[in-house]
Amino acid sequence: MEYRRLGNTGLEVSAVSFGAIKLPHVTVDQAAEALNRALDLGVNFIDTARTYTDSESKIGQALGHRRSEFFIATKTVARDRNTATSDLETSLSELGMDHVDLWQLHSVSTRTDWERVLASDGAVEAGRWALEQGLISHFGISIHRELSVMRDAIRSGLFESIMLAYSPLDQEGVETEILPLAREHDMGVIIMKPLSGGQLVRPEAERRKGLGGADAVIAGSLRYCLSNPCVSCVIPGMTTVREVEENTAVASPFVPLDEDDLRELRRQIAAMKRDFRYGQVCLRCGYCLPCPAGINIPEVLRAADIRAGYPDDLKHLGRDLYASLDVKPDACEDCGRCEGRCVAGLSIRERLREALRIFGS
Repeated sequence: MEYRRLGNTGLEVSAVSFGAIKLPHVTVDQAAEALNRALDLGVNFIDTARTYTDSESKIGQALGHRRSEFFIATKTVARDRNTATSDLETSLSELGMDHVDLWQLHSVSTRTDWERVLASDGAVEAGRWALEQGLISHFGISIHRELSVMRDAIRSGLFESIMLAYSPLDQEGVETEILPLAREHDMGVIIMKPLSGGQLVRPEAERRKGLGGADAVIAGSLRYCLSNPCVSCVIPGMTTVREVEENTAVASPFVPLDEDDLRELRRQIAAMKRDFRYGQVCLRCGYCLPCPAGINIPEVLRAADIRAGYPDDLKHLGRDLYASLDVKPDACEDCGRCEGRCVAGLSIRERLREALRIFGS
């Protein structure tokens, strides 16, 4: 197993770690089998959350006798100090532990959430208190979608780690700026949804071996995330021994994706012929570029997906992204070169026209 430093926490964590979000879907015995097998194969970091119902309890029951072999991370969705503190006490009780190695504020994904946790009676104060009391060893945060909040969290110096969604689909746009910024500030980067919340898991009959794993898309997607030098670990959700064995094999040993591997991965994702979350069909691969007119095609299509699929309070992210682009789709010369290069076979020109109808010039 490859181990990586989790930012300035100093913790050396397994590159493929255990996401416990799905443990509520299996029995105590099944959870115990998967968790113990993970530790046997070198996994030493397990992530759960207070909102994952009985996940914490199942971890405590399965691994209480092996506490010295792994780091435990859990999360709270509370925004105020009192509720967050209560959540931590419940987490410790459910886990059967006297401290957690990493405690995270969960999904602080709007400006309102961010301002609330920073308030004088906010959840950040609970984190400071818990550190002083020795109830937690390190303090982190998880954020979805809102890049400006990610920037503020990284620059604040309040957190030692940040958890972000990242996959070959790169739905949330963190690759260009956010991941390097976290590395610059020596924050640990934990990747949730490396298989895009299960969207990159094919039905059994459609799976193909390759790219270093039992299924090429699964293995390739995990390798894609871990090939980014800013990433500390990935935490795919796992419930079975088979999933544990297949996922951990990717980092035992780890081999980064090369350009040929990456093209093959994207070809296989495109072959799934699937509309992904928020209606996404563009793989954000950039193979359509350069555009002779200077249009950043993947970002135009990402803005349109955000505008169409995100919740109402986050649709502004699509408008903001579109407004930030120097060249709008009305500059399209209708040459069609982009479509000849698109591995997903998209009618890109029509999608650019649709974005223009949505946002204007």
